[in-house]
Amino acid sequence: MQNFLNKIKLVWTDVTLRKRVLFVFLALIVFRLLAAIPIPGIDTLELNRFLFNNQFFGILNIFSGGGLSNLSIIMLGVGPYITGSIIMQLLTIMVPALKRIYHEEGEAGRKRFTQYSRLLTVPLAAIQGFALLAILESQNILVNLTIFDRVTNLIIVVAGSILLMWVGELISEFGIGNGVSLIIFAGIVSGLPSTISQLLFTFDVSQIPLYLVFAVVGLIVIAGIVLVTEAERPIPVTYAKRVRGLKMYGGGSTYLPLRVNQAGVIPIIFALSILLFPQMIGTFLSRFSNVILVKISQVLISFTQTSFLYAVFYFILVFLFTYFYTAVTFDPEALSVNLQKNGAFIPGIRPGASTSDYISKVLSRITLLGAAFLGFIAILPLIMQYLTGITTLALGGTSILIVVSVVLDLMKKVDSQISMREY
Repeated sequence: MQNFLNKIKLVWTDVTLRKRVLFVFLALIVFRLLAAIPIPGIDTLELNRFLFNNQFFGILNIFSGGGLSNLSIIMLGVGPYITGSIIMQLLTIMVPALKRIYHEEGEAGRKRFTQYSRLLTVPLAAIQGFALLAILESQNILVNLTIFDRVTNLIIVVAGSILLMWVGELISEFGIGNGVSLIIFAGIVSGLPSTISQLLFTFDVSQIPLYLVFAVVGLIVIAGIVLVTEAERPIPVTYAKRVRGLKMYGGGSTYLPLRVNQAGVIPIIFALSILLFPQMIGTFLSRFSNVILVKISQVLISFTQTSFLYAVFYFILVFLFTYFYTAVTFDPEALSVNLQKNGAFIPGIRPGASTSDYISKVLSRITLLGAAFLGFIAILPLIMQYLTGITTLALGGTSILIVVSVVLDLMKKVDSQISMREY
């Protein structure tokens, strides 16, 4: 506790860190103000009825940062930007030119890569916005709209999504932590007061043992996420001795820390954004009267969190995206080259290709454990939902995963800033 208070004191007394923290708070306040501005033509009663216990729109509301609950101008949230990032990172595997840009051109290459993701966000936001507005209009939530009103609403929600993407990038550049993750985190936290009040309103004394079980499971889940996120596999590294003149340099030993879960919360966000598409397409197709389209929509809509198939796909996607994101962001070959250039080697392993293969082998093994654990934690709320019949657990479990991972990442960023200033 004393260490935590000392860190807060250091953050507040350092002018640069204080400005970064205040910038994050200011940006999140702007984000919450944008989330309170609704688009025109909403029937509030129909909206509340439609969103009540609707798990699909509950998850979509997470990606909008809470902006979907009142159909704000940022109702699409950072979803299109996340989808664009997923597509671009998938393309790095299939397009060698993009892989070279991302891995070999350094900071300039990453800026170009990010710019491509931004440009892809615009058409994706238009497609998602059109589908979502059509769904809401078919449910009589948006009423008495002319063609001009529809076009205006589409322009507003696309512009809102681009604006939120910009706010997230400003947080990443001038604040602390990942801006997109912090926006999602802020949206989840902003919904806590209403969730707590709802739990108090529906409190049943006879369900106290069940509440205790949920509390214990929640603590175990949080502890498990912290444990896996913080776990590392150290690889010993030795620096060769070098003689310059009459002096000898090097010869020291250190270690290379490989995290069990290199990807953090990104696999969860990626998996959920992919799983949203079948239900969104199914809901959109349900407004047509064609028999074939109706049957397709029924199949897609049945792909909900209550289905066994959803849990299987959720686990597989989290597992695969953990491996995928680790492969994209961590390059064993580049690490091997850097070690060799600095006169370092892993004891018992030849420099060059052998070192790269060894690091890849170790990383693959530990990522297997991290991916399996993260996938299990992701579907554990769905298992609890199946056992208890309480339908809000899955949404709560997803929120816990994101919140805990974002908080841990934020704490690491703050620690690194403090350490850099101490040196």
